[in-house]
Amino acid sequence: MRLIFKVSYYIRTNYVNKEGKSPLMIRIYLNGKMLTVGSAGINVDKTKWSNETNRLKGRTSEVLNTNAQIDNISSDLRNIFLKHQFDKDLTLDKIKSIYLGKNKECTTFLDFYGKYLEDIKAQVGKGKTLATYHKYSAAGKHFENFLKLKYGRKDIMPSELTHVIIHDFDIYLRTVVSLKPNSATKTLKFFKTVVIFAQKCGVLTHDPFAQHRFHLESVDRGFLTDDEITRIMEKEFSTPRLESVRDIFIFSCFCGLAYIDVANLTQDNIVTLDGKKWIMTRRQKTHVESNILLLDIPLMIINKYKGKTKDGKLLPILSNQKMNAYLKEIADLCGIRKRLTYHLARHTFATMMLSKGVPVESVSKMLGHANIKTTQIYARITNKKIEHDMMNLSEKLDCFNDAATHLTSD
Repeated sequence: MRLIFKVSYYIRTNYVNKEGKSPLMIRIYLNGKMLTVGSAGINVDKTKWSNETNRLKGRTSEVLNTNAQIDNISSDLRNIFLKHQFDKDLTLDKIKSIYLGKNKECTTFLDFYGKYLEDIKAQVGKGKTLATYHKYSAAGKHFENFLKLKYGRKDIMPSELTHVIIHDFDIYLRTVVSLKPNSATKTLKFFKTVVIFAQKCGVLTHDPFAQHRFHLESVDRGFLTDDEITRIMEKEFSTPRLESVRDIFIFSCFCGLAYIDVANLTQDNIVTLDGKKWIMTRRQKTHVESNILLLDIPLMIINKYKGKTKDGKLLPILSNQKMNAYLKEIADLCGIRKRLTYHLARHTFATMMLSKGVPVESVSKMLGHANIKTTQIYARITNKKIEHDMMNLSEKLDCFNDAATHLTSD
């Protein structure tokens, strides 16, 4: 016999809150039999409710969001019915029990997010970095603040996480938090990772990101010129700490490794092939292999610190925060008006290699990029560098300008 299942809603009219709204209640039907599930966790204005459509009337953001929540609840209940429709003991009570039990399993979305954060924190140093944990934590904190500001809520149920809320959260990140477009997009991507995990766990049965499109704007990445690299290399420093930080920065400029990958290097990562020494490692960020032929300058730096490091590390590297603080001091001492970071060193390596004729495929392999499109960003930078170099050349050719007037004279 074919089973007919239906979900409907009604307003509990004997209760009105301070906002003049009443609780929305859930009813389910199976072959004509009816059972009240309980509150939907949503309060509505009864003057806007339509019994015919089981939805709120209107097109405001609040109405659309509430209707989306109702759709999600209906979808959850229908999915439970479809999953168990061939069970011999299927009853309305069973559907209600499964639905309420699923909601109790993880009472709120932020509760689930907090548990996910704990899992990330437990993996720090074991495949995850502290920076990764902080990024997930920041995304969660932004969402918590957004709920308080936009909806006056401390938390929401998983079924309430709709496309409208995601849309509003995106706008909040760009306006209230004042994140740059790419930073807002990246924050939302971290948030989406938790949402996807919630779907896999069965906490979410819908995809609030289904209609959302991510867009990253192209950004020109900074780099050091040959002259700036030379000035840093030739600078005499009065303290050993600045000298070692400078050396490791220059090492990154000539091998292209990110800070964390330099910090993880040991003597085991140096491999000799056909009489040439190579760095062979795997990027912590992407787990992609990165094989780099050691040029004279990075090789000299390795030899300089051989036997002078702790824990078998290849170089005497400090925390990223301390290193970047010292790099700021180095930039000031060298008269460089750029923010020196290990990211800049990596960009400098890529730009230097491409501008000096190394094929983009080879550069991509050395950088450990998972996608060559990432490397091609630097190819656009080299065009700017060519323009810069040609402008400098133009100034040096000014001596020919007087003679050139004879070429255009009648």
